[in-house]
Amino acid sequence: MAKHILVLNAGSSSIKFALFETTPKPRKLLNGAVERIGWRDADFYVRNASGYAISSQEIIASHDAALKFITNWLNTNIGNRQIDVVGHRIVHGGDKYIQPTVITPKVLEYLKSLAPLDPEHVPTQTKLIESVAGGSPHISQVACFDTAFHHDMPTVARVLPIPRKYEKMGLRRYGFHGLSCTYVMQELQKIDSRLAHGRLIIAHLGNGVSLTAVKDGQSVDTTMSLTPASGVPMSSRSGDLDPGLAHILLRLEDMSSAQFNKMINFKSGLLGLSETTSDMQKLVEIEARDPRAQEAIAIFCYQVKKVIGALAASLGGLDGLVFTGGMGAQSPKVRAHICDGLQFLGINIDRTSNSNNAGLISHHAADVVVRVMPTDEEAVIANETWKLVWGGGHETQD
Repeated sequence: MAKHILVLNAGSSSIKFALFETTPKPRKLLNGAVERIGWRDADFYVRNASGYAISSQEIIASHDAALKFITNWLNTNIGNRQIDVVGHRIVHGGDKYIQPTVITPKVLEYLKSLAPLDPEHVPTQTKLIESVAGGSPHISQVACFDTAFHHDMPTVARVLPIPRKYEKMGLRRYGFHGLSCTYVMQELQKIDSRLAHGRLIIAHLGNGVSLTAVKDGQSVDTTMSLTPASGVPMSSRSGDLDPGLAHILLRLEDMSSAQFNKMINFKSGLLGLSETTSDMQKLVEIEARDPRAQEAIAIFCYQVKKVIGALAASLGGLDGLVFTGGMGAQSPKVRAHICDGLQFLGINIDRTSNSNNAGLISHHAADVVVRVMPTDEEAVIANETWKLVWGGGHETQD
């Protein structure tokens, strides 16, 4: 009999979910999300394997309420299919967890201890684990870690230039979006194995944004650091800032650490620059009549472009660039802005292919291959969960 895996991917204001059937390996039956949790117009949608979508707007005040809503919908709509295991995207694994692992009380306790490193994700994700356990204590749960892909970055990329005693406390550059990078590398191996073993930059451009330098399949550097707020500007996160800014705002506005954290995570980036929206698609629509939107787009693309140059230097050259994430896969204008001026690196995109969101958008004569690849973190989680629970995969870590 086929087994079923429910994948949960919790963000600060959303829960994405997907249901997989093992026949014998995971096959996606449906996926969906509850977004804008805590807002009056929270969105719920589901798409089946054919892409057919249903959607509704509900008042969903918390992640617990969102999980109950998802569970009730599944119980009503998936017939007699029984969920056998739940796989979670866990943003932070710290220094200890670098492989998917079955969640035990000891694992959960350690994950909770990481909350100071990522207060926007870890508490939400650990509460979700507890909610699943409370409602379905018989179901096994598996954690898959975003930081794992970057765990073995070289020392020069991993160590923060602060007193060494903090490194012993676990303060280092961890990097994130590792599950997305894993998916890209797995798919690239199927369509262009030479490039998968070359010098590659993965540009994950979504609500969160990071760029990762990969050499022979291994992460050698990435823009996000100790927390997901670092790196380039994002939808509502600031990206890298002068560290002196915190002290200045403390004196000028009597800003607390909590207020500063809220500002850099929820009020900055595209939202802070445009003072209108954190949605790149909406900014593109209004940029002709709104100078702030135009400037927000320009600053974002400039910072990404600058980082591509820096990461190419860390790789000693560049063979390929992959755009993924919502913006990366769906915004031709953003890709064009970023690639414009990078011809000196060998990047030269074909305008027609780029406008059509083609899989291969580099000019046929270009030295660097540029691809567009939608990501699927849920598929990675389902596959890793299947391998761990039924496929003789990694051992449980405690």
